[in-house]
Amino acid sequence: MATSYDPVAVAAAVAAIGVLTYACRLSFIALFGRLDEIPSGVERLLRFVPAAVLAALVLPSFVTLDAATFAADKFVAGALAAGVAWKTEDVFATMATGMGVLWAVRFLF
Repeated sequence: MATSYDPVAVAAAVAAIGVLTYACRLSFIALFGRLDEIPSGVERLLRFVPAAVLAALVLPSFVTLDAATFAADKFVAGALAAGVAWKTEDVFATMATGMGVLWAVRFLF
């Protein structure tokens, strides 16, 4: 599918987004490089960043508002994996449960 966007404008947009992303990441490195100690409030908040990023990446793959594209196998596997994660707090057990249930549901049904 062809677009009507000028290739130079597309390249400029990609370059601008890249520069802004790099500047955003560099600002944190520069900020924490100048601090002797990270404030405790910031440190507490940063503990939740990996879980929030993982949830933002994983959740949309098995939760949808469109009934036509609802994947029950992914939803069941994700729900059981979430229960295992909550109960055991073990990453390997969570991944093994989620993938095992997904494969079992797809194989059996």
